[in-house]
Order: sequence, then structure tokens, then C-alpha cells
Amino acid sequence: MVKKNIQDYSVRTVENVFDILELITIEDMTQVTIPRLCSVLNISKNKAFRLMVTLEKLGIVERYPGSGNYGLGVCAVGLSQKILHSSNIIAHAHPVIEELARKHDEAVYMTVLKDDEVTFLDMVDCEQKVKAAPLIGKRFPYFSNAAGKVIRALETKELNKVFKRTVRKQDLCNLDLLENELADIRQKGVAVDCDGLGDGIISVAVAVRDYAGKVVGAITILGPSFRMLAERLENEIIPSLREGAEMLSGRFGYAK
Repeated sequence: MVKKNIQDYSVRTVENVFDILELITIEDMTQVTIPRLCSVLNISKNKAFRLMVTLEKLGIVERYPGSGNYGLGVCAVGLSQKILHSSNIIAHAHPVIEELARKHDEAVYMTVLKDDEVTFLDMVDCEQKVKAAPLIGKRFPYFSNAAGKVIRALETKELNKVFKRTVRKQDLCNLDLLENELADIRQKGVAVDCDGLGDGIISVAVAVRDYAGKVVGAITILGPSFRMLAERLENEIIPSLREGAEMLSGRFGYAK
């Protein structure tokens, strides 16, 4: 019997659908047109059209009248919320980040790391007039934000491999600076990043561990630099983040 690779069983059309949904979520609405899909996904105009008609019929995407542009439909949004709220991480984390958001009136996120990118899974927003755009569902390179840095800093066994990939993918010139920063974060147990998520945006993060001591994600608070002053970070934000991360880690069975 010929042993088949898992790739032999993949269905390209299904892969196309996931590629389409990912493209729609990360690009501006004005860019997601049939020609754009054909160009990025390397599929024919006929196939792209048939896929979008099917997804539109199911309510997964919706087409904006007069423009031909596509965005996520109501069914896709509803499905994503069901997936998020059924997640074990979200279920445990949401009450904790909600308490932190109410206490400090800043946006608080639960984040996880996949490969070399941080995903902002869940959030509780603040009521401030000036705030960053919501990042839920967004992905960013680990070195661009506090959450990614604090998770990576504690994964000491993988750092050499990570640095090699970072150089290959991003061609960073300041790799030594990043390595020193991660070493400092590892010692302090908290990461603070300036401008990585946007000009004037400060992000602060503390890692969350499971019963085996493995880092499963990070709680992150972010806000504009004029509110996230050094004294406030040291005296209010960071102590609260430590407490929240310790509480959430305890829910995952972690004990020091």
C-alpha cells in the first residue's frame, strides 16, 4: 500500500475559502475585490466569483452595492464569536481582563503566540475618548509588541531558533538589542513596548502559564503614551497585570 502524505487529502477549494476570509480580515474593504482576490490567491476570475457568490449566499461575506467590494458577513461574525467564547482560554481570561479594564479604564487584551506572530484573541475596551483602534483578531510579529516579547522571553529553549527565523524573515539590524531586551524582560517578568502597535501607543504585558509552567499567552494593556506614564505603569498598571496574570495562571493550574 502506498503511504499518502496529508497533503494528498487536502481540498484546494477549502484552502481558498480560508485564504479569502483571512485576506478580507486583514485588508481594507476598498481593496477586497474580485481582481484583488485573483491576484493574491492566484485563482481565475471565474473561480473567485463562484466562491464569493457561495460565501455571500451563506452569509459569510457580504458585497457592498455599487463598489464590488467584499467584507465579512453577519454569519461570519457570529461564528467567530461562538468560537472565541467556547475557547477555554477566552472563558477563563475574559473575567480577568474585564476587571482590569474597568479598574484602569484602558483596553485590555488576552493574547497568544502562534509561530512568530501574536494574535489578539479577546478584549475589553475602555471608555476613554482617545484610544487605539480595536485589535481583536489582528496578528503582529512578536517583536513589535509587549505581549510577543514577554512570551518569547520566557521560551528560552527556542530563542536561538527564533532569532534565526527573525533575521531571515525580517532582516532586523538590531537583533543584539532585541536579545538584550528579551533578557531584561525575562528577569523582570514584564514587557513594555513603545510605538510597536502604532505611534504613541504603549503596550504592557505579563505572561500567563498553565499547570506545567508553560507560557500559554499574555495579558496586555495598551493605551496612548500621554496616559501610560512611567509612574502610573510602575505603581498601578504593572502590579495589577501581575495580579491578573497570576490569577489566570492559577485557573490553568499553575502554582509557583
